[in-house]
Amino acid sequence: MNPSSFPQHQFLPGSPVYALCMMLGVAVGAVFWYRRAKGRSDMLLIYLGALIGGFAGAKAAYLMAEGWLEWQQPDRLLRWATGKSVLGGLLGAYAGVEWVKHLVGHRSSTGDAFAVIVPVGILLGRMGCYVNGCCLGRPAAGVFAVRDVQGVARWPAPLVEGAFQVLILAVLLLLQRRGLLRDRLFFLYLAAYGVFRFLHEFMRDTPKLWHGLSGYQFISAACVVLGLFMMWRRTKSMLAHAGGGDSLARS
Repeated sequence: MNPSSFPQHQFLPGSPVYALCMMLGVAVGAVFWYRRAKGRSDMLLIYLGALIGGFAGAKAAYLMAEGWLEWQQPDRLLRWATGKSVLGGLLGAYAGVEWVKHLVGHRSSTGDAFAVIVPVGILLGRMGCYVNGCCLGRPAAGVFAVRDVQGVARWPAPLVEGAFQVLILAVLLLLQRRGLLRDRLFFLYLAAYGVFRFLHEFMRDTPKLWHGLSGYQFISAACVVLGLFMMWRRTKSMLAHAGGGDSLARS
């Protein structure tokens, strides 16, 4: 792939603006989780597992989706060091949580709590992307287009994704308040975000690998499959344990 086909971001995602938004998202989640954990060491270790798994997954997904294509970029080392993927972060965080829960013997579900933390963190991160000038949309015209550092009018990808996070957070909070889809909200989020990202990726300026699809769309599809499968599996398990009636009424 020609290096000129890569969008030239105003800053790379390692700038102070982006880093501040990312740290704020982690801090908000940590405060929420600490209050929920009430001093329980196993719960705090679970959150740590989510962070470690999330950062590892974010790096791995970025390298698989586009990092390996940036070999000819003069700033490739900085790109590799700072590049990350929200999609990979979600999958990595889930893996990290499940691994730590297995190690500490934690049996109860934690997904509903993470379901309302994750959209807030991603929203803050996308606001950082917008201010930072990274994670650009494709060149586009119209009233909603925003100009990058080179003056190119583009689809406002970070703002659109931020709007999605606000919408899905409102839906999740409403479901949680009404006791619907208990212990399955994170999987609902995972599937919904996967669908959104698969479709929205057509408007993002990311390298397309196969038939107009980017590497992130394949990861999005994996999120959808995992989310739907785990929702089905959790629902089946809940119905089996409750004999069908009570659990179905709550879900």
